[in-house]
Order: sequence, then structure tokens, then C-alpha cells
Amino acid sequence: MTTPYNGPATAMLALAQAAGTAPTAKAADAALVATPAPTWLASWTASPQPVWGPDFLFPSNVPAVLRDQTVRQVARISLGGPRLRIVLSNAYGARPLTIGGATVALSGGEAAVVADSLRTVTFDGRTSATIAPGAPLLSDPVELPVAALARVSISLYLPGETPVTTFHWDGRQTGWIVPGNRTAAPDLDAARYPGQSTTARLLLSGIEVEAAPSARAVAVIGDSITDGATASLDADSRWPDFLAARLASHGVAVINAGISGGRLLSDGMGVNALARLERDVLAQPGVRSVVMLLGINDISWPGTAFEPQAARPTLEVLIAGYRQLIERARSRGLRVIGATLTPFAGALPGPPLEDYYHTDKDALRRQVNVWIRDSGAFDAVIDFDAVLCDPADPDRIDPRFDSGDRLHPGDAGNRAMAEAIDVAVLLPGLGARPNPIPETSQER
Repeated sequence: MTTPYNGPATAMLALAQAAGTAPTAKAADAALVATPAPTWLASWTASPQPVWGPDFLFPSNVPAVLRDQTVRQVARISLGGPRLRIVLSNAYGARPLTIGGATVALSGGEAAVVADSLRTVTFDGRTSATIAPGAPLLSDPVELPVAALARVSISLYLPGETPVTTFHWDGRQTGWIVPGNRTAAPDLDAARYPGQSTTARLLLSGIEVEAAPSARAVAVIGDSITDGATASLDADSRWPDFLAARLASHGVAVINAGISGGRLLSDGMGVNALARLERDVLAQPGVRSVVMLLGINDISWPGTAFEPQAARPTLEVLIAGYRQLIERARSRGLRVIGATLTPFAGALPGPPLEDYYHTDKDALRRQVNVWIRDSGAFDAVIDFDAVLCDPADPDRIDPRFDSGDRLHPGDAGNRAMAEAIDVAVLLPGLGARPNPIPETSQER
């Protein structure tokens, strides 16, 4: 019979047996218990979305088909560890998808990698793999020590005709698509290997790290304000990014489950939050609490070019949706934090979404916020409305924090949101130690 390997504990038993001094059963049990199994923790995510057609209001910004091409993407993790593994997604694919090769490395800036950190990624011991329709694919562990807040570069080679059906539209990070298998290239020299860039995420949906058993993760499920629609490109300046910088010293990861155009009740630029909660939050390893910032698109899309004939949801229907999310998260033992909807008077002026804001819609937003603050439905509340509003006109976003479209905060607004959070409300026992957010971007 083969003895399962359990690290140093098993090695100790084997040496003792070879020397004829095997420990007692009690001592053997103690040795095995003393070496806990590795804990895998979600350290970065990008929620999968179905790629929309050319007649949609916004372009997809991705090719319809990839063939004999390498896609290289950069992601900043929140917590680090001695090993990592990647998660790929074919969630909206109608046929199997072949990965011909993959590598991971520390990013060397733009499309370059740190050469001596380049590692081959395997799947069940093989360098190639097939992702079934509708399924994710988890890689084998990769021996690559990574620090908290490190930028990691993942390269995927797609040898055959690969329809692009699953992506994350608003990645806020430049990725590169070049001909041939360039997964091992230390740099994707655009002059020698002409290709194209994209700010969408292709296939890559998660990075997990091997972490201490005490490590935990906070998930944030939201829309474009969480996804970072107007955050500076390649700067990791969404509000969950700033929060991750605050929590790294606490041994807590932050994963961003925001989708631009995302909604609570109805599908939009991705499936509704009720449908994706399981995949994007509850199934993520190590998540112990979730922040919910959702609802502004449910209120504002009806009557716009997105949904000209749709009816606006009532307060009661929105509350019922929130309660479903709360109860499902609590059934998994998660702490649930509600976040108030931020001010948006005058948002998105001019075509094609000049009807996004209306005083009646804002009245419903304020009613929702009253319920979030006062209902007691959540374990805690973060009042982002109060953080971002203009003191002279509370229905509008403060000009200091406005990206310019009167809806989305810019980098300074995202930083203000993260800094305003009392981290002690996120997880029981999490102390609010002073830990200023590093200056990572030119804020606007």
C-alpha cells in the first residue's frame, strides 16, 4: 500500500521506520496533525461575461476568433504565497476550447517578464488542456514565490481556431495578442511580433495562492463603479485595488467581482448578480465576507438606449433581490456588508445615454439607501454615498472625486472610498491598524 505524502510529517515517519525506531501511533498522529494541508486562497479574479454581438451599444474590443496566437495578460494579486495556480474560463463557450501551452511569471513591465521567474503551467501534469463548454479549468500548482501586491504575467497559447465567447470586458489593464506560441518569450517585441492589444480579459478568470491557514479573502460584487470603469489604465487604481493595499498587511485578500454594466436583478453586460453570486463569490476559496455595491443600473437602465421599453423595478422588488443575496451568502457563513448607492445627478450627459439620470430614478436610489442604512438586513454598512457626495449638492458626486462623467469616481474618488472603510467591519477581529495606501497612480 502506498503511504500518502504529507510533507515533513511523512518524511519523519519514513526516516524513523528505516532506522528501526518508528514512533508510536500517538506520536505519528501528532506529527501528521502538526503539518496542516496547504490552504488555497483566491487572490485575484475577473468575473466572466459572455461576449456580445456587434450591434451592442459598446464595442467588445476583442477579436471574434483567435488562431495560432498567444495572449499575455498582467494581473496584480492581493496576497502572495510560495505557489500559485491559475483559473481559466470557458463559461459561455458552446464547444471545447484547447490550450496549447501556458506560462506564468513575474511581470517585468508592459509585455515583458522577469526571465528567471518564467514557469511552465501544467494541467493534470500536461502542458496542454481542453476546457469543456461552460466550465472552468484549474491549473496544477506552480512553484513561484510571489509577494503581496505583485504583478503576475500569464501567457496562453491557442493553437487552433478559438472563438472568443467568454471574456471580462473592462479589465483596465493592457494585454497583448501576438502570432505563434510566444508563451516563453521574455518580451513580446511589438516591432518583431506585430499583434494587437486589448484591455479586456480573455479566458483568465482567477489566480489563487497557497496561503497560511489564517489567510482570508473579502469579495466585492458590484457594477462599473467596482469594476473601475474610469480608473486609470494599467494603474491598479480601482477602489478594491486600494482596499487590497490596505488589507495586505492584515493577511486578507480582496477579490473584485465587479462587472461594468452589471445589475442585481436582470442581465446586462453580464448575467445578473443573483445568477453569478455562486460562481463569483461563494465558490471562491477563502472568502469570508462580501461587500455588495449593486443597484444603480437596475434603477437607471430602463428608459435608456439599453432598455427603451423596460419598466423600472420597484423598491420592494430591489429589496427582495438584496435579501436573496444576503441569505445565500449567510448560508455559507459569510459576513455580508451593504454599500449605499453613490450620487449620480446629471450622469452620462449626451447621447447615447442622456436618459440614464432622472429625478425619479434618483428618488428611488435614495429610498434604497435609506433601506440599506436602516433596515438592519446587513451585518454592517459602508456609506459610499456620504463619502462621494458633494457637500453643497448631495445628489451629485463631489467634483474632487468625479471622473468627469458625473457617475464614476476617478482615481482620487476610488482612493477615498477605500480609505473611508473601517476595516474592522469587514471581518471579525480585523483591527484597523494604520497602513496608508501606497501611491500607485496619478490620481484624477
